[in-house]
Amino acid sequence: MSSQSFEFNASNLEAWQKAATKSAPGGDVSALNWKTPDGIIVKPLYTAEDTANLPYANTLPGFEPFLRGPQATMYSVRPWTIRQYAGFSTAEESNAFYRKALAAGGQGVSVAFDLATHRGYDSDHPRVEGDVGKAGVAIDSVEDMKILFNEIPLDKVSVSMTMNGAVLPVLAGYVVAAEEQGVSQDKLSGTIQNDILKEFMVRNTYIYPPEPSMKIIGDIIEYTAKNMPKFNSISISGYHMQEAGANQALEMAFTLADGKEYVKTAIAKGMDVDDFAGRLSFFWAVGMNFYLEIAKMRAARLLWCRIMKGFDAKNPKSLMLRTHSQTSGWSLTEQDPYNNVVRTTIEAMAAVFGGTQSLHTNSLDEAIALPTEFSSRIARNTQLIIQEETHITNVIDPWAGSYMMESLTQEMADKAWAIIEEVEAMGGMTKAVDSGWAKLKIEAAAAEKQARIDSGKDVIVGVNKYKLAKEDLVDTLSIDNVKVRDGQIERLKAIRASRDSAAVQAALDALTASAESGQGNLLDLSIKAIRLRATVGEVSDALEKAYGRHRADTQKVTGVYAAAYDSAEGWEQLQKEIAGFADQHGRRPRVMIAKLGQDGHDRGAKVVATAYADLGFDVDMGPLFQTPEECARQAIENDVHAVGVSTLAAGHKTLVPAIIAELKKQGADDIIVFVGGVIPRQDYEMLYDAGVKGIYGPGTPIPASAKDVLEQIKKAVA
Repeated sequence: MSSQSFEFNASNLEAWQKAATKSAPGGDVSALNWKTPDGIIVKPLYTAEDTANLPYANTLPGFEPFLRGPQATMYSVRPWTIRQYAGFSTAEESNAFYRKALAAGGQGVSVAFDLATHRGYDSDHPRVEGDVGKAGVAIDSVEDMKILFNEIPLDKVSVSMTMNGAVLPVLAGYVVAAEEQGVSQDKLSGTIQNDILKEFMVRNTYIYPPEPSMKIIGDIIEYTAKNMPKFNSISISGYHMQEAGANQALEMAFTLADGKEYVKTAIAKGMDVDDFAGRLSFFWAVGMNFYLEIAKMRAARLLWCRIMKGFDAKNPKSLMLRTHSQTSGWSLTEQDPYNNVVRTTIEAMAAVFGGTQSLHTNSLDEAIALPTEFSSRIARNTQLIIQEETHITNVIDPWAGSYMMESLTQEMADKAWAIIEEVEAMGGMTKAVDSGWAKLKIEAAAAEKQARIDSGKDVIVGVNKYKLAKEDLVDTLSIDNVKVRDGQIERLKAIRASRDSAAVQAALDALTASAESGQGNLLDLSIKAIRLRATVGEVSDALEKAYGRHRADTQKVTGVYAAAYDSAEGWEQLQKEIAGFADQHGRRPRVMIAKLGQDGHDRGAKVVATAYADLGFDVDMGPLFQTPEECARQAIENDVHAVGVSTLAAGHKTLVPAIIAELKKQGADDIIVFVGGVIPRQDYEMLYDAGVKGIYGPGTPIPASAKDVLEQIKKAVA
């Protein structure tokens, strides 16, 4: 049999262009290009010419600049760690879940705390009535922490804790629980998130202002470097940025810039970079932009190596970016939710191809409620199947040498580096966050993305295309918030009655004094207080006396949603109806978008506020963390027609009826209430019975909700 050699050359490329022109829309090959949300042009064809001048296209894993992975053998010797991020209700229930997950193939514990704990409140605090045990596990003291890890050997099981605001008492509680289990600090392995800059941009579970928050981070890095050599003192997180709307380049740039700021903070405490940098880790979101996610993870390792060389790091471990990843929660849909199994599988594959060190896969029902045991098992088995059945682990960085992937990796790196340089020109990430610039960049990206979905430019199967005629209910996990809170309050009473109150107060006073003077290590002092049975709320309050509580300015972007939507006919008609209302009533329809309780996830609230304002509504944004009483008072003072409650943390059954009752109590039951966010359909009837006029779950086009709200306002003022 004769063989023929086929080579790439200019004439072959010209022939391809002629062939492609015949089938391309309008005879224009450039019409086949895809412009990513990051502004990168992805071509339909890549050739050797695209990689000819790339400086890192022929490197090896385990060696600088680590583009192909931080370890030389990657998954061929040791696959990624399978994690299950979970926590709900009580410490007892969460502990039972962790033990089952570990027995079924899980390889580490990742703890989700409730919002009361995140914000440094004990469960008996009046501001957290609707939050206790709802979106994570309630932890008030070391006694709860001991139950959480009961029969889980902390010298053998790696523990990851997503905690930022109340990081001191929570990390201290983990250390003391381990001590009382017989495990010394030097044997503890895992990660504490401890990434406060990201909280000021997107997730909002902060407690103290930026400057003292950075002091806390420095103290934790210092203490763990000396006493907990196996423990990662910080997980620098892009995950919540992407969940809040950031594209991949923004997520990568802001996360690496945050990391750079934390390194500066530790060095400013007199630490040598190589004493701590090897224990820094990262945390990425992995969404549905498959190619971009792989390129992002490869490019991030390249850039982190560059950044750490700028700090004169010598140890190769200081130059390596190691990361945990989690599939996207935002990409999950309430509609046709079994499609979410497919989405999570694709995202998990991208994380693996990108070279993650550990992975959490979301459950199919997380756009509706907390995951059930059934859905959690599917999510965990998704990873086991990829790891055990596909043989993907046998090849290290299989995308290496791909014309497309190597080009895209470099373009992602260049795009992110330009943003990092912009941040540096502002004076660093703390200043970029303080000014509000970083937050607004993410919110603009979120508004643009939502407009593209609502207008049908971006397809979401089952939501804006291929929709089911009838949606079946999915079984969901429901938490009895009242029962959980009552139990926590009883345990708090018992702890306070049995401890040495004078010793506790002295330990708390020492914390306040340290915070005021800047002397001493705050984690060391927190551990001493927690050993004496000080509570999470008491440690947080002791620091608040010195630092105060941070209150963010509420800003919103304008014009972005309208510019990206451009579905002119329906949009312009709705604008005319709103203008007509203003002509008839002497003012525009006025709505207040509110976040109640301790739920700081405000992507949905900000996007709705932006879109409604672009349509012509007068829009007020309530501050984060309002009580129903405070929200009702502001709505009345601002003379709004409607209050829209955005809820993502399962507090709707308590907080939404409470705001309706408060409006009635304050003589304003003519103000209508509507709700949007993560709400199981099983709860709709209860909310309508309570007086809610509209419920808009995930996937509801914003113009559709706006039209319905306008009609409800018209009825109310008629």
